[in-house]
Amino acid sequence: MIPIFPDTKVALKGKKGLIVGIANDQSIAWGCARAFRALGAELAVTYLNDRARKFVEPLAQALEAPLFMPLDVMVEGQTEQVFERIAKEWGQLDFLLHSIAFSPKEALHGRVVDVGREGFLKTMEVSCWSFLRMAHLAEPLMKNGGTLFTMTYYGSQMVVENYNIMGVAKAALESAVRYAAAELGPKGIRVHAISPGPLATRAASGIPEFDELMDKAQSKAPSRRLVSIEDVGNATAFLALDGAKLITGGVLYIDGGYHVID
Repeated sequence: MIPIFPDTKVALKGKKGLIVGIANDQSIAWGCARAFRALGAELAVTYLNDRARKFVEPLAQALEAPLFMPLDVMVEGQTEQVFERIAKEWGQLDFLLHSIAFSPKEALHGRVVDVGREGFLKTMEVSCWSFLRMAHLAEPLMKNGGTLFTMTYYGSQMVVENYNIMGVAKAALESAVRYAAAELGPKGIRVHAISPGPLATRAASGIPEFDELMDKAQSKAPSRRLVSIEDVGNATAFLALDGAKLITGGVLYIDGGYHVID
């Protein structure tokens, strides 16, 4: 019988997870990684490139991550190399956090109806397809079930000024979560889209007038406060617990209730 309130220090002991998307100590992925580690999980951490490594490596060390690998999903074969190493050194994977998104500046800052083919494809490849590719590679390693997480945003459901083509990509990502949940559920693999409210992350800095968006969220959200990476991490880590084994295929909003306000 699963205890209602497991010992939080060992709730994920013995579980192994891959964290993709830490850029610095303000990253949502960092907040999630700390929460997973606090529950006893062992983590593999990736970094985008050599320039990012100096920011991410100290964080990986703080997490005592035994696996630290480069991963740029636009580099041919690099995603496969990450999973091959996990298979070789761990032989299993219990959860995966996909917290990456990208859109070329000219695509993100323009109208959706004006987006070029190349910009559209790059946006979709990094922000949506890469999650499906990772789910495909993780599946054989999740022999006893597991959990897949990806990050989305309210702009997938409603038109948010300046979110533009990223809203289209996140809508596709949320649909991918539903289909993946249906396909992988019989194997005990849950799939979740996490939708935080506006956060001052490096990725968000590319969205025009983002400060105004944060001010609006804080003033209109029922909680009257902005979400933190710790808030996101704690809620996400809960979904990796056995107590959440029958939750799958949905979008978890961590935004102080902002998404329910007109």
